[in-house]
Amino acid sequence: MTAIDIVVPTGRNSAPPIRSISLKLRGDETGESIMMFEETIPIGTKSAFHLHHDSDEVAYVLEGELTFKIGDEITVGGSGTCTLMPRGIPHAWMSTGEETGRVLFLYTPARAGGLIEEQQRTARKFASMSEEELADILYRHGWEIVGPSPL
Repeated sequence: MTAIDIVVPTGRNSAPPIRSISLKLRGDETGESIMMFEETIPIGTKSAFHLHHDSDEVAYVLEGELTFKIGDEITVGGSGTCTLMPRGIPHAWMSTGEETGRVLFLYTPARAGGLIEEQQRTARKFASMSEEELADILYRHGWEIVGPSPL
């Protein structure tokens, strides 16, 4: 037996990271005050350019690096970066670091977070929805997609 038989190089046989969400606080648990979730965001993953009509959004970067476009401003932040995306202001983000991002997102009040909760409950992504279904879920949770990601 040689050393090569018992040593596994870093990265071999490891699956690529996948985008995933872990709900931390649901709106109905907080009297619709806040909704919070943690998201694992592989490199290159980006959000749509969107806004929330009735909720402010906060993002706290736990790991990795994200680029945020909030209104006309572009900011790059790594671990420990906290951003506020006020209601009514178009925004988008993208995982731009050299490692998978992990971000804690919070909506206050919780209405906009209801969209994330519903997607988790139903396992439905935007891409699998008809135009009518997408318009309905966005409207019910106070979201508006204003365009493709500018990042």
